[in-house]
Amino acid sequence: MSLRLQAMQRIFGAIVALCSLVSLPPLLIALALDESSKVAFLDSFLLTSLAGLFLWWPVRHVHYELRLRDGFLITSAIWVLASFVSAIPFTLTDPYLSYTDAVFEAVSGLTTTGGTVIAKLDDLPRSVLFYRQSLNYLGGIGIVILAVAVLPMLKIGGMQLFRAESNGPQKDNKLTPRIAETARALWMVYVGLSVLCAIAYWVGGMSLFDAICHAMSTTATGGFSTHDASFGYWDSPLIEGIATVFMLLGGINFGMHWYAWRRATVSHYQSDAELFTFLMIALVATGLLFFSLLIGGTFGSPGESLRHAAFQAVSSLTTTGFVTTGYSEWPGMAPLLLLLLGFVGGCAGSTSGGMKVARLQMVVRQGLREIKQLVHPKGQFVVKVGGRRVSESVVISVAGFCTLYLLSFLAMSLLLTAAGVDLVTALSAVAACLNNGGVGLGGVAIHFADLNDFSVWVCSFAMVLGRLEVFTLLVLLTPQFWNE
Repeated sequence: MSLRLQAMQRIFGAIVALCSLVSLPPLLIALALDESSKVAFLDSFLLTSLAGLFLWWPVRHVHYELRLRDGFLITSAIWVLASFVSAIPFTLTDPYLSYTDAVFEAVSGLTTTGGTVIAKLDDLPRSVLFYRQSLNYLGGIGIVILAVAVLPMLKIGGMQLFRAESNGPQKDNKLTPRIAETARALWMVYVGLSVLCAIAYWVGGMSLFDAICHAMSTTATGGFSTHDASFGYWDSPLIEGIATVFMLLGGINFGMHWYAWRRATVSHYQSDAELFTFLMIALVATGLLFFSLLIGGTFGSPGESLRHAAFQAVSSLTTTGFVTTGYSEWPGMAPLLLLLLGFVGGCAGSTSGGMKVARLQMVVRQGLREIKQLVHPKGQFVVKVGGRRVSESVVISVAGFCTLYLLSFLAMSLLLTAAGVDLVTALSAVAACLNNGGVGLGGVAIHFADLNDFSVWVCSFAMVLGRLEVFTLLVLLTPQFWNE
C-alpha cells in the first residue's frame, strides 16, 4: 500500500475512534437513569473504538503531506464514515430504526439538517435524545474542523481538510496564522455561545436537560428537538425570542464573533455588507409573513402573528428548522417563502446551510453588471461587495457553484418523483435536505418516515452534498480527479 493510502487509513482510523467518544455522554446518562439504551451505547462505543484502533494502529507511524486533492477525498470520506458509524446506536435501541433510516438520522444530525424519520420523539429515552442533539452540535462547526484541531496532535497536517470543509466563497481566509489555532478559535466562540444559550433557555423556563439539548442544536442551527412539537411544546414568546437571537448569531460568520471577542469591539458588524443583507432579508421576510398571517387570520392577534412570523423567518433563513406551528398550513405564499429562504441560508463562515448570502450578493450584482453592459457595451464595470472589488475568478466560481447547486436540486427532485414521491413532497424534501433546513412541505412537513428507502438514501446524499457545498463531493465523480 502506498504512503498516501496509508496516511488516509491513519486519518480514517483516528476519525472512527473519535466518533466512538460521542457514545460516552449518552452512555453515562443511560447508566444514571438506568435506561435500557445503556447496552446499545456501550456496544456502539466498543465496536467503533475497536474498529478505529484496528485501522489506525498498523499505520500509526506513517507520515505523508496531504495535497489539496487528498483533502477533497478525505473530507467526503470522513462525513460518510462518521454518518455510518453514528447510525449504529439508532439500530440497537429505541427507536430501533432500520439501517437506512438510522443513516438518515445520523446524517441529518451531523449535517445540521434537523429532518427526522422518528415519529414519536417524546417517547424516546433521554440518552437517545441527548445523542441526537450531540450529533447536531458536532456537525454545527464541522466535524472535520474539529478533526483539524485534534489531528495535529497525531502529526497529521490539516490545512487541506480545512479548505475542503469550510463554507463560503473565500475559504482561504484564516483567523490565526496556524490552521489548528483557527479551528480552536472557532470552537471557543462556538462553545461560548452554546453556554450562553443554555443559560438563557434555562432562565426562560426550559428544564436544564431541554435547555442544554436545545442550546446545542440552536447554536449549530441544527433543528433537532427533544419534543415532536419542537418549540410549540413550550408555547412561550420568551423562549422563542431567545431562540431567534441565538439562531441569528449562529447564522453570522463565526470569524466576526471571534474578532468581536478578541478585540472587544462590534464595529466590524456595522460595516459588514453581507451581515447587513442577511439581517435585511430576515426583516423583509418577517414583514411578508406577518402580513400574510394577518390577512389570512391564522392567529388571534397581530402580536401573535408577528411572534410566529419572526421566529419562523429566522429559523428558515438560518436553515435551523425549528417550528412553533405547522407552517405548511399557513395561508398564501408563506409556506413557499419559508422553503425558498432555505436556499439563501446564512452568512459565509456560519453554521447555516443554503447557498449563503455572500454568494447570492455576488450573483445579483453580476446580473446587474450584465444589464449595465448591455446598455453601455463599451463600459467597464466591476462587481463589488462591501465597497471592495471581487475578482473575476471568484465571481465565476460563485456562478458555477450556484448553477451546480440548482442542477443538483433538480436532478435529485426528479429521482424522488421517479421513485413515486408526489411533486410537492419531492421538491420540498430535496430542498430541505440540500439546504440543510430539515423541514419541508407535503409528506415531509412533519417527518421523513413515510419516504421509501431509495428516497431516504437520495435525501441522505443531498444532505452531505449541501453540507460540503457541492464542489467537495461532486469533484470526486469526475474522471479527471482520479487521473494523476
